[in-house]
Amino acid sequence: QVQLVESGGGLVQAGGSLRLSCAASGSIFSRTTMGWFRQAPGKQRELVAQITSFANTIYADSVKGRFTISRDNAKNTVYLQMNSLKPEDTAVYYCHHQMGNYWGQGTQVTVSS
Repeated sequence: QVQLVESGGGLVQAGGSLRLSCAASGSIFSRTTMGWFRQAPGKQRELVAQITSFANTIYADSVKGRFTISRDNAKNTVYLQMNSLKPEDTAVYYCHHQMGNYWGQGTQVTVSS
């Protein structure tokens, strides 16, 4: 069983920055792809960014150049650095552990205009 604990969400003005963190329990973290997804009210959950065990990354077109995903295998933690935030980035952000398909509880990010 893997547990994911997210932190770092909050309220920020447009143009501001936030860094999300997701700490994972278990010993397989370094071998799995980790991702960040988000879900806005009335919309489907969507992939924001993903990082493989080899640190290869992919990003949604809407966040390319603004968001950066990274991981620290020594700390079993994945990060999402979000810069130049826009009101349309407002959503609940979820951490995802691909091996076993585990999800975090979600953290709210609200960007005011």
